[in-house]
Amino acid sequence: MPTTLANWAANQRWVAARVAAPRSTEEVAVLVREAAAVGQRVKALGGRHSFTAAAETDGLQLTLDRMHRVLEVDRDRGRVRVQGGIRLHHLSEALAAVGLAMPNLGDIDRQSIAGAIATATHGTGLAFGNLATTVVGIQLVDGRGDVVTVDETTDPDLLRVARVGLGALGIVTEVTLQCVPAFNLHARETIEPLDDVLDGLLEHAAAVDHFEFYWMPGGGKRCQVKRNRRTDEPPRPQPRAAYVRDKLLGENLGFGLVCRVGRRFPTAAPRVARLVTSAAAERDLIDRSDRVFCSPRWVRFVEMEYAIPVEHLADAVREVRAATRRLATPILFPVEVRVSAADDIPLSTASGRTTGWIAVHQYRGAPYEEYFGLVERILDGVGGRPHWGKLHTQRAETLAPRYPGWAEFQAARDRLDPDRTFANPYLDRVLG
Repeated sequence: MPTTLANWAANQRWVAARVAAPRSTEEVAVLVREAAAVGQRVKALGGRHSFTAAAETDGLQLTLDRMHRVLEVDRDRGRVRVQGGIRLHHLSEALAAVGLAMPNLGDIDRQSIAGAIATATHGTGLAFGNLATTVVGIQLVDGRGDVVTVDETTDPDLLRVARVGLGALGIVTEVTLQCVPAFNLHARETIEPLDDVLDGLLEHAAAVDHFEFYWMPGGGKRCQVKRNRRTDEPPRPQPRAAYVRDKLLGENLGFGLVCRVGRRFPTAAPRVARLVTSAAAERDLIDRSDRVFCSPRWVRFVEMEYAIPVEHLADAVREVRAATRRLATPILFPVEVRVSAADDIPLSTASGRTTGWIAVHQYRGAPYEEYFGLVERILDGVGGRPHWGKLHTQRAETLAPRYPGWAEFQAARDRLDPDRTFANPYLDRVLG
């Protein structure tokens, strides 16, 4: 039965001919074989947190919501095997219960693990790669409906490619993750002059385990800086009342209100920007790692994020700052700046280079095209690679030269999905 679906931000809507919710790899394999036999395309849907059309199909839509179990825990090796549909926040709770943790996480933890690795979702920290770098085993169903299992000893080259697969290689049904012993983070959040942060950006990033900052275009000359250090100290979490004030009321309910005002009355946007900047809180706390990495995000938005060589990061932020002063479009969300380690995954956005990240957002329903286009042109000039799950206008012709492992990925795609069972218009655009 045709079903209308939408992503988290509601900027993507589509109609799938059929939706199925398998519980096991075997059920996925049967469904893919049946669809492939009649030439129907298939796509998997996880947490719906991609802003692009990466997961859309007019054919068979598989939702992995029922494939959310932890299948195996190896405490001695620090490894866990999970189904592909498990959400990151559920994964963190399951890991904490056995004394383990993910080495790094992003700010949002509502994604499925399969979707997060497929798009090279990342956190921040010069010594830490994206979530896909923790993958030591993958089970997927290929375009013929065959089950393929790879790990470090069974086809390690394919494992390396499949860690970031964009959903083009198969339906990822199980993932084995290399975790670390559970740890706490000492989090310091401060308000600092943006120029000072940019002048010593790489030194700031190297001085702590995890570094990022947020800057509000039109909001003055200051930014909110987050520095997280790993620590053996016992937890000293933010008091509940302060957490509710800062995270729930300030960053969500209050921020949502000022965004709605700015969208309804564009001329008020500069005052909104100043209000957002002035409301940013300073914090100092120690808590379990995932509780520091991740925050509740109730205010919905659209986003574009680019990965650039880290040595260009400070200058690129300066250029974005100068360019956004000329915009007619009111900007209602801060710019987020992060860093991450290089890796060897062919279609990882950090493949072969230590990476700086610039993410721009806009409140849902507010105009963003002029703003995102301006920033995209700036980051194009320094070899930018767009986050696969966030808005961009790149095509296969522009992307291929930016990835040294492009041909290796295409060869794996031809091997696993020669008939393009998992294709859709987004993949046709970005992969050819």
